[in-house]
Amino acid sequence: MRPWILGLTGGIGSGKTAVADHFASLGVHVVDADQAARWVVEPGRPALAQIVAHFGEGILLPGGGLNRPALRERIFDNPAERQWLEQLLHPLIRAEVAQHLALAESPYAIMVSPLLIESGQYRQVDRVLVVDVPESLQVARTAARDQTSEEQVRSILKVQAAREERLKHADDVLVNDRDLAWLKGEVERLHRFYLTLRGGRE
Repeated sequence: MRPWILGLTGGIGSGKTAVADHFASLGVHVVDADQAARWVVEPGRPALAQIVAHFGEGILLPGGGLNRPALRERIFDNPAERQWLEQLLHPLIRAEVAQHLALAESPYAIMVSPLLIESGQYRQVDRVLVVDVPESLQVARTAARDQTSEEQVRSILKVQAAREERLKHADDVLVNDRDLAWLKGEVERLHRFYLTLRGGRE
């Protein structure tokens, strides 16, 4: 039987990675859409050539790789450019993720994506787990982790789906406002529950 797919999402600084890592340590096959997004623009892949043709050589690092901060800057306040980039990359990322999910041998597999809801990727999964965290904690954690200003974090939050929107799509919610030991316990509880499901449904 093919594994069913759990979509794992949460806002920036919510602890998605810690949750995904613990599921992986329990033997669950995890595919990260962010990693897939990096793979599709590696040198030699067709997407990179199209990005350079569109934005110019200035978007490359001296070694020929994609200069992500420069690209982010070009699209940040420019909805038309962002849309162009998303239309190019989203289908490629979807295909890359599907290819990696197909390798799963665990009873269920996890697709981790910060933009699960916004990008419509939630339609590809059987169940949605949202890692939720109060916004003040999100901002403090992210600013500390990325050595960035609270103002910058808040501007990223604006682009991501509002918490309400994410929670509306959730089948399960894990509120990550305590310590790591507690978080791991919650992941293990969910894992035991998920092993009882057929196709992601009770």
